[in-house]
Amino acid sequence: MKILKGNIIFTENPEAFTTYPRGYVVVKDGKVEYVGSTLPQIYEGEPVEDFGENLIIPGLIDLHFHAPQYANIGLGLDKELLPWLTDYTFPEEAKYKDLAYAEGVYRQVARELWKNGTTRVVLLSTLHIEATKLLMDIFNESGLGAYIGKVNMDRNSPDILIETTEDSLRETEALLESYGNKYERVKPILTPRFVPTCTSELMHGLGKLAEKYQVPIQSHISENRGECSWVKELHPESSSYADVYRNHNLMTSRTVMAHCVHNTPDELEIFKENGVFAAHCPNANYNLSSGIMPVRAFMEAGIHVGLGTDVGAGNKVSISSVMASAMQGSKMKWLETEGALAPLSTPEAFYLGTKGGGAFFGKVGSFETGYEFDALVIDDSALCITPGRSLEERLQRFIYVGDDRHITHRYVSGDLISEPKLK
Repeated sequence: MKILKGNIIFTENPEAFTTYPRGYVVVKDGKVEYVGSTLPQIYEGEPVEDFGENLIIPGLIDLHFHAPQYANIGLGLDKELLPWLTDYTFPEEAKYKDLAYAEGVYRQVARELWKNGTTRVVLLSTLHIEATKLLMDIFNESGLGAYIGKVNMDRNSPDILIETTEDSLRETEALLESYGNKYERVKPILTPRFVPTCTSELMHGLGKLAEKYQVPIQSHISENRGECSWVKELHPESSSYADVYRNHNLMTSRTVMAHCVHNTPDELEIFKENGVFAAHCPNANYNLSSGIMPVRAFMEAGIHVGLGTDVGAGNKVSISSVMASAMQGSKMKWLETEGALAPLSTPEAFYLGTKGGGAFFGKVGSFETGYEFDALVIDDSALCITPGRSLEERLQRFIYVGDDRHITHRYVSGDLISEPKLK
């Protein structure tokens, strides 16, 4: 059992923060057993770790991160999506056939996520199965929670980075067999890169594997106008981009689709009907001139929404920076729609980066009873230049101007996670 004391703040719902100034959270078997302003008598005599005036918040959740593209972070961001993929992404990912190279980058990824307060992440690897296994091993060693996917791509890809349909499905199933239950916190996820690089045969095969092994799915959708037009050319039989995925049994309650910038109202219905998660990646969308996701429309439709850094199209590993970008972009969308789509509030943005995205992992991202205790302790004393600020204001300031230097402790399922080792 662990008992922590401090300034506790989280979001049970998107509308408002729940706060317990100098409150207590009791953790048993890795889960929250109690949270409140006073410590119940039944816990009298138990040791309490007192974090003083520090904030205690849920760990941050990243629903979309390309692990190999960390090596490209900050590069090529004057391009649009498709040229950027050709000039930067594909050449970099081809290098991950070399396991020594892959290990060097992937250990940095684990450390950077830990440093920036991400406690759970949905990662794309490359099409290389051995490098994907290595990434899963590294993340298991780190103590962070992760879904990790071997990328599938059997068409419209460079010769240095393409596989046959048969090899793609065979190696993916082998990964599910060997790593499906190998680790407690690190699990495989099916990863068709996106429709243009996956044949119908491959997507149908992945849909069958998802059903057979009951595993989640991740991919991209409607990131860029040129990409959307390309999908229409490739699949004239489908009514929309989302319909392509649905027709291949890839739109499920365990699917997360990144970007969602240019989806139609009919596609939002497909998301809602199938329980699909949307990963909002504002930094990447701004960098590659893709546009601004109408996140309010997704939320009003009752669709699950979380946040993603989308490194390396996104230039920050920090989900708190993504929260700030999401709020900024929503204000531009509010203006663009002449007030039809209201901007995000601070509690809403924080919810998306914690409980909203955490729902993809189960009961994660909140301090409600029964939730996994993923948490950060924030010493924001260097940021609080004036006294008397509320907990809500202090958290808002951390979101906008704080960074990893202010995070003192990181917990996943109740375990204190130390800094992952580099190679």
